[in-house]
Amino acid sequence: MNNALWRRAWLRATLTLSPPLAWFLVVYLASLVVMLVTAFWTLNDFTNQLVQSWNLQNFRDLFSEPYPHIIGRTVGLAALVTVTDIVIALPFAYYMARVATPRTRNLLFAAVLLPLWASYLARVYAWIVILQKGGTLDWSFSKLGLGAPDIGYSNTALWIVFSYIWLPYMIIPVFGAMERIPNSLLEASADLGARGARTTWRVILPLVLPGIAAGSIFTFSLTLGDFITPVLVGGARSKFIGNVIYDNIGLAGNLPFAAALAVVPIVIMIVYLSGARLLGAFREL
Repeated sequence: MNNALWRRAWLRATLTLSPPLAWFLVVYLASLVVMLVTAFWTLNDFTNQLVQSWNLQNFRDLFSEPYPHIIGRTVGLAALVTVTDIVIALPFAYYMARVATPRTRNLLFAAVLLPLWASYLARVYAWIVILQKGGTLDWSFSKLGLGAPDIGYSNTALWIVFSYIWLPYMIIPVFGAMERIPNSLLEASADLGARGARTTWRVILPLVLPGIAAGSIFTFSLTLGDFITPVLVGGARSKFIGNVIYDNIGLAGNLPFAAALAVVPIVIMIVYLSGARLLGAFREL
């Protein structure tokens, strides 16, 4: 048996990959297909039972208020979080990769990864304590003689919390791309008279663009689909795609409409991943 496996590489690969591939097909793809099928069904308003009649009513409802605003608000927040993390990650990753000593680099890398070892909910609740009215931020501003910002339970608070939570997912691929830039290219740019800003714009950014695109896949998609943070940080009135889907499943019991709404982030991410692929993002994952 061992000799047969050794001589047939395809057989070894088949036996190795079959169990996880079967699990992927059954658990992930099958459940996704069921969800997509459910999106074409309706809910009987009187009996609250599923009606397995194929129609597009749920998708038509997505174009009625308030759902276009909810979708636009969610996509806008995901884009804002992504841009914020890019702005923060670029100088941080540059310092780690090109300036810091090996010891400092290791310490900074540990600092980036350390929050990922803590519970997601613990980090969210810590930010609630910081941002809520009378919290740490208000107390700090009052000690400085400034007015209390009072940004708890708002979209601004969501932007800050999301940017913090997903920042490591942007720093790591950008750092990897930054680290692979040959020193000879930067030296050649300097020899040709390019200053720091021009070198950054014409040499560094094009080379780290795949890393930025790879990091943006995480920051954008994770913000787009999160339903816990909008409820905890944004408050009960916070309406984003994730928690609207959750409400339709748990409170309203409208599974067909929840499935139809869940198609929206899937379509958005297909378009986003197609663009990221053109930028070479998958080479950095």
